[in-house]
Amino acid sequence: MLYRKILKRFLDMILSFLAIVVLSPVLLILAILVRVRLGSPVLFRQDRPGLHGKIFPMYKFRSMTDARDAQGELLPDEKRLTDFGRRLRASSLDELPELFSILKGDMSIVGPRPLLVQYLPLYNERQSHRHDVRPGLTGWAQVNGRNTLTWAEKFEYDVIYTEQYSFRMDVKIIFMTVRNVLRREGISPEGAETMDFFRGEEQ
Repeated sequence: MLYRKILKRFLDMILSFLAIVVLSPVLLILAILVRVRLGSPVLFRQDRPGLHGKIFPMYKFRSMTDARDAQGELLPDEKRLTDFGRRLRASSLDELPELFSILKGDMSIVGPRPLLVQYLPLYNERQSHRHDVRPGLTGWAQVNGRNTLTWAEKFEYDVIYTEQYSFRMDVKIIFMTVRNVLRREGISPEGAETMDFFRGEEQ
């Protein structure tokens, strides 16, 4: 299909470049706010698996402090996530630096979200197919529940996307993403600030 082979990547490059230009004032303001509220570095960097499991560096605006316990160990995520960080995540503005990863070709606007490298050996055969496409800024799982889904549900949505994605489906996901962000739906699982670590139990 022409869209899968050529047009999707072409649109990713054009739209991510335009978004970076248009949102450059927002990116600058957010960088200043993060520096003032949370300190440096402004960006959070973490290696993530992309297309065919290839590892790439992914960047977000940081949303947590570096608070540590008496032994020098980082406190749990929920203890380091500030009110400012919660608002940043709820608005999804912390994800904006990923536009540069899309422009570079490590990510796509729409695709399964890039997860931790440690999860790679935990996927069953079907779940591993989530890496048959580039990871996305948003995806089918994100617009169908995001962090309120179980891991098994999230992976099933991801694989369904890799099997069925098209221009029409991507446009639908983008519009649903805008709606969900405005409504702030599915930001966190019930009773938790962040998703639990995937340990492979739901395979």
